[in-house]
Amino acid sequence: MLSHTNVIYQAQVLEATVAVPDHPSSVAYLPLAHIAERILGVYSPIYRAGHVTICPDPALLIPALRAVAPAVFFGVPRVWEKMAAGLQAHLAAADPAVRDAFGAASALALEAYELRAAGRPVPDDLAARLGQADAAVLRPMRAGLGLHNVEWAGSGAAPIPVEVLRFLAGVGLDVLEVWGMTETTGTATINTPEHFRTGTVGRPNPGMEVRLADDGEIQVRGPLICSGYLRAGGGVEPVTGEDGWLATGDIGTLDDDGFLSITDRKKELIITAGGKNISPALIESHLRAHPLIGHAVAIGDRRPYVTALIVLDEEVAPRWAQAHGIAGTEPADLAAEPRLLAEIQAAVDAANARLSRPEQVKSFRVLPSGWTPESGELTPTLKLRRRVITDRHRDAIEALYDETAGASR
Repeated sequence: MLSHTNVIYQAQVLEATVAVPDHPSSVAYLPLAHIAERILGVYSPIYRAGHVTICPDPALLIPALRAVAPAVFFGVPRVWEKMAAGLQAHLAAADPAVRDAFGAASALALEAYELRAAGRPVPDDLAARLGQADAAVLRPMRAGLGLHNVEWAGSGAAPIPVEVLRFLAGVGLDVLEVWGMTETTGTATINTPEHFRTGTVGRPNPGMEVRLADDGEIQVRGPLICSGYLRAGGGVEPVTGEDGWLATGDIGTLDDDGFLSITDRKKELIITAGGKNISPALIESHLRAHPLIGHAVAIGDRRPYVTALIVLDEEVAPRWAQAHGIAGTEPADLAAEPRLLAEIQAAVDAANARLSRPEQVKSFRVLPSGWTPESGELTPTLKLRRRVITDRHRDAIEALYDETAGASR
């Protein structure tokens, strides 16, 4: 149960930490039951007298963004990943001169981005060169997404690959991660344009405290914590202990400067047959860094090693196939196409190079159809429904272990 105090405090925190113009424009496209849209699409615009355009179908998000050109935009990771993959596919098909111009402009944007992330000033000469390159190359690319007027771009609800964040930074979009949940009235931690660290979800909001339990579980306390869970009989069940700390169920780490990194959900950690604790989210994030991979699920709980189910990006994969002279562009055809499977193997190898040996994906299966909220494998905010996936694709999972075991005999 969220109180008026919770909601108003969150609106004030956002106003204090995110510099946006008065009466900011935005596009609401997430389910209104989701705390992110409740805050950014309802409560904060009421507090700031903002202008909200409702996009009833997420498939129409890009046209809506182009029409509105919002000042602020919050994207769940899959939205940012699809935008990045679309731009990468466009660049791959562009003339060499266009790619060279983007490469030069992107290098300047990344240089400035890394300086800001390190808390260092951007030299005047770099800022001037970047301004020219941005006007000529990068801003038009952002305009294609409807994000050329964005002054704050956020991401949350799930991990996002660092590679995607860096690519978007190279387009001139500093996508800043936040972290929180319904129980914390949205954000509990936030990266700000002045203080951010790539790959983290930022530092605690003003007035909020964060600590880690002995097992790494993140605990939070402060004025954004909800009153409790409203029960059918009218009572309110507390969500905190007597000392006010909320156990969030997320596992994380804190660096020396107070920036929080999320490792995984406590209940989703993989414990292999050998007793190794493994974060599936980390593995999946590295896999999704490749534009061809739309979704990935790491499998390995009570198993001898990790495998993965992979779903192709429904927009990028057909373009990739056409660019490589492949006739069949349907997902079922591409899932069995040797050249595409070789590219996916290269993506898996690249991910494995960044993982410890127990985390590495030993085998994978590219599935012949996509995942959507309607098909049941994804939530309305495009998170994985792991139980549905493991139940629905049990045969494919068992075949992965049978094939790998057979090959090792």
